[in-house]
Amino acid sequence: MIVARDLAPAQLDSALGRTSPVLKLVISIAWLLGLAMTMSAGPPMAVALVAIAAGLTLGLIPRRDLMRALAPLWLAAIGLATFNTLFGAANGDPGTVSFAQIGPFRVTQAALVAGIGLGLRVAAIGAVGAVFALTTDSTRLVDSLVQQGHVPERFAYGALAAYGAVPRFSEDLATLRQARRIRGLRGDWHPRLLVSLLVLAIRHGDRMAIAMDARGFGSGPRSRYREIRWGRLDLAVAIGAVITLVLALATR
Repeated sequence: MIVARDLAPAQLDSALGRTSPVLKLVISIAWLLGLAMTMSAGPPMAVALVAIAAGLTLGLIPRRDLMRALAPLWLAAIGLATFNTLFGAANGDPGTVSFAQIGPFRVTQAALVAGIGLGLRVAAIGAVGAVFALTTDSTRLVDSLVQQGHVPERFAYGALAAYGAVPRFSEDLATLRQARRIRGLRGDWHPRLLVSLLVLAIRHGDRMAIAMDARGFGSGPRSRYREIRWGRLDLAVAIGAVITLVLALATR
């Protein structure tokens, strides 16, 4: 899956990397809301292809990184489509047209269309989310939310600190397993590890909160180290996103 990581300079300097993160977030939400308004297979397929093409050309995302981010999401989409096709409610209706008989499962045309449409929507959501994550720096996203989205600073920078602390969970888990081995216990998975991880997470959060309060986060007006401003590139990306959504919804 996609975790907190540093993006390559080429991705940050690309057209999508220089686009306002708030604008990309709004575009992603608008595309996903548009896909929720249709059951056809054409719109999600078009959105997924446009998102991947934009990520490779405008975002300069390495193909290996993009495929690695999309693989688990698309496997989930295939599994969801298969499950809904085999166990769809339309399969139990004798009045519907049968498409195939797979062992004990009767697959109707309506269930197949609904399953494929749902799987393609999940695949499109995964493609849009992966391109957004692989072209957006987390710090710049928070700066844009504060300056352009007018999100409260305490909430925005607190979310950034929590997002940056996600990779620490793997380090804490490895430390806890080593501690169990030193005490002669099994080092593999154990339910008690969840309690230990929760305790460590609370301690890390408490230290982070004290450090942020000591630096005056949310105590008053603050100066800006990075100014995020609207530009012509943002306008061009917004127009292209609207045209893409309209054409995708018109696809059948």
